[in-house]
Amino acid sequence: QVQLVESGGGLVQPGGSLRLSCAASGFSFSGYAMNWYRQAPGKERELVAAITSPGGSVNYADSVKGRFTISRDNAKNTVYLQMSSLKFEDTAVYYCNARRHPITYWGKGTLVTVSS
Repeated sequence: QVQLVESGGGLVQPGGSLRLSCAASGFSFSGYAMNWYRQAPGKERELVAAITSPGGSVNYADSVKGRFTISRDNAKNTVYLQMSSLKFEDTAVYYCNARRHPITYWGKGTLVTVSS
């Protein structure tokens, strides 16, 4: 049974930091590219950060470059998103995604709220 379980979301003040984790099980984690998406209220889901399999290359949305860092630990079947200098506009549900064409898996998401 494939599972992607996100954790680490919560309420944070502007300028603060959070670290999201996504624990994967039920598939060969190291063989999949891993991505973080987010969906803000009333907006479409957007790709925030991506890391290749097994982890040699990363990419970020322009809106988070220099503030977010994606990483993965293939021994722990976990992908992380370190978020710093958080802004109001980073408020969203953050989703973990695993992809190896044509297969894709999604987690259920974790809510990040940036508010003073």
